[in-house]
Amino acid sequence: MKQLVLIFTAFLYTTIAKAEWYEVTGYANILDSNVADARKAAVKDAITQALIFSGATVSSVQTVADGLLSQDQLKIKAHAEIQQATLVSEEQNNNDYIVTLHLDIYSTKEQCTQQQFHKQVTVTQSQLIQPHQARLGQIFDIAKASSQRLYNTLSGRATAIKAIPYINSAINVRPFFSQRFDYDPALIETLSNNSNSQYVLFSQITDIAQGKQLNSDYAFWEGDRYLRSFKVDFALYDALTREQVWQNHYAVQGVWPFEKTTLIDVYSDQFWQSNYGSQIQGVFNKVSQDLNTAIGCMPTKGKILHIDGDRLAINLGKAHGIKAGQTLAIMQKNNFTTQQGMMLSNHRQTIDQLKVIQVNEQTAITTNLHIRPLSNIQLNDIVQVIIKEDDAFALN
Repeated sequence: MKQLVLIFTAFLYTTIAKAEWYEVTGYANILDSNVADARKAAVKDAITQALIFSGATVSSVQTVADGLLSQDQLKIKAHAEIQQATLVSEEQNNNDYIVTLHLDIYSTKEQCTQQQFHKQVTVTQSQLIQPHQARLGQIFDIAKASSQRLYNTLSGRATAIKAIPYINSAINVRPFFSQRFDYDPALIETLSNNSNSQYVLFSQITDIAQGKQLNSDYAFWEGDRYLRSFKVDFALYDALTREQVWQNHYAVQGVWPFEKTTLIDVYSDQFWQSNYGSQIQGVFNKVSQDLNTAIGCMPTKGKILHIDGDRLAINLGKAHGIKAGQTLAIMQKNNFTTQQGMMLSNHRQTIDQLKVIQVNEQTAITTNLHIRPLSNIQLNDIVQVIIKEDDAFALN
């Protein structure tokens, strides 16, 4: 069995910690018959997934795995969290390279306890800002296809993000990226209610223009090959506060290997296994990682759906990681409008607490934890998971 030789570049903590092992599979497309690069990318994918799932903060995939391969040895620059790594299996399946690793990961820092709960995120259909740029290849459906691909990526990752698709309906997303903050908060709430999500993710594709030609016009026996841009903005909104909590811009270039007159199906493997499609997929892999870093450790919150005396139904359930016996805090919700006409949400912490007594997939039934009656609790008031020390998961 081939061994992964680890080169530790981080400071090793002297605190004795228990290592947890993970078996994780990484995938990568083989581009232009370059198996070595695909193997490197698959290893990075596997290690990144393991570190994220373990609760480690991954600042850079390149920092985690530097993919230096030589013959039967695979050398990886890694954080000190990885104590040992073993290559369980690797295979080439058509245009995919698949690597399975066994990783022993130390807890060298306090793990984020909120990672045990899933944050449901509505993935909306992206918007192509310059539709005329889609004429090359007639890829006018690139926005919808990219949104589907992003949803698949988020769903396939072992992170705190649980993606909910809302990609069949087009949305005017431009106001959500405006510096004037003139977006419609009611739309965020509607999308959240329809999908039972705490967060709503918007995106706009700003550039898919053709770049310079890579081959010479004199090489008439070669097909035309061009660089092509892919630039996209993302903005994440918390539906409970209606405020933006994360935004980022991504820009890549890839080789467009198709003839100018060829019509390309943006849902096909032909497109996504091309160099251009692979570059876009790399963006979505990074988005998955960045989203998890941005909100994975944020408090898990929901809403009160129904009140029956001391029993309340909430919109958090098994899908969010809720279990019977867990404790929730209650925050009263008050909306107010500023002089500029902007609606803001104010959450006031109460002394009331709830205990989960029944859990369904997307909802749960709770009861008043105290003898005193609940204070003036209303529908749509906010509940937040309280993590006790016994409930916290940590690798120690």
